[in-house]
Amino acid sequence: MFLAFMESFISCVKPYNPPAITAPGTYLVVEGVINSGSDSTFITLSHTVSLSSGTAVNPVLNAVVSVQNDQNVVFPLTPAANGRYVSAGLNLSSAHKYRLSINTGNEQYYSDYVPVLNSPPIDSVYYTITSNGINIYSATHDPTNTVKYYRWDYGETWIIHANFESGFISNGDTVLERTQSQQIFRCWSSDTSSNIILGSSAALSNDLIAGNPITSMVSTSDKLASEYSILVRQYALTGDAYNFWANLKKNTENLGSIFDAQPSQIDGNIHSATNPNEPVIGYLSVGSTSTRRIFIRSQQLPAWLATPVYPNCELDSELYVYYPAGAKLPVNQVNEYINYSKGAGAGALIPVQPIERPGGPILGYTASTPQCVDCTLRGSNIQPSYWIY
Repeated sequence: MFLAFMESFISCVKPYNPPAITAPGTYLVVEGVINSGSDSTFITLSHTVSLSSGTAVNPVLNAVVSVQNDQNVVFPLTPAANGRYVSAGLNLSSAHKYRLSINTGNEQYYSDYVPVLNSPPIDSVYYTITSNGINIYSATHDPTNTVKYYRWDYGETWIIHANFESGFISNGDTVLERTQSQQIFRCWSSDTSSNIILGSSAALSNDLIAGNPITSMVSTSDKLASEYSILVRQYALTGDAYNFWANLKKNTENLGSIFDAQPSQIDGNIHSATNPNEPVIGYLSVGSTSTRRIFIRSQQLPAWLATPVYPNCELDSELYVYYPAGAKLPVNQVNEYINYSKGAGAGALIPVQPIERPGGPILGYTASTPQCVDCTLRGSNIQPSYWIY
């Protein structure tokens, strides 16, 4: 009876693809802030994609994008790669309001005119050590009590090391000593924030934000293994802009259980001029951005051990002359496993250190897979200009 019940139950289960997964329509997504100061303005345009499409990014290319003030003065943005549109410092006057104009070729979009709202300076970015990692916070205040709503994001960079330090490189035919510019042991990896970070002092008598959580890391993260830096960016928001970001946060980050809020319509301040009923995702703000960068070194932290990204790395020995068991003719393992133009092919190992007798010729090299030797697979071996150590 139990088996019969289970069979009938399973036979009643049918796949359900809600309309949101297969809906053919796409909507414009506008990301960015018009920087009113001397820093550059970056606006990113894309279209939404259906969950079943298999595509994650759908940039809008070759659009005509500009900033316009309420006196019809136009500041054009220049197209860049991947749907980004850029302008050097605009140095906008706070006496005017501004909007964004977007012409995609098929549609015309405008944001509402919004005032310039500049962010006060970030007072501090700091971290606290916990039993299993660190928490990073920021603090700010506005002595004029003008700004009551805030948003933050950040970019982070950290040093990574390969499992083995390679002193040699193959040019395809021969193994040569690696130059300093070719070093692949130490790299810098970067990432950007993905969560929406908001804060408000509207309920306080003074415009003060203290102990604002930015991000956290566990003690086993490779970000903390050597040197880490975070650049925190702070934006001032109007009340309407704050409500937009709070709604977006609720819809994208707080939908994990039956007790979370139900999704709701996200209303921004960007609209289609040709189709007023078309949803446009995004909220345009205008103002200068405050930033602050800190560095954290492993020497400042407890003696934590990072979890290896590639825990099973091993060194093999590859010889120029090697006799396999029972073979009468030798095999050149360096060609077979390292020199990619002479037999190793796409799966070539990277030489690490020479194998030699004291005072004698090099007999071969220790070697390992690129994942274990080449840090540029996860970062860049060019030191960032802002790195201080």
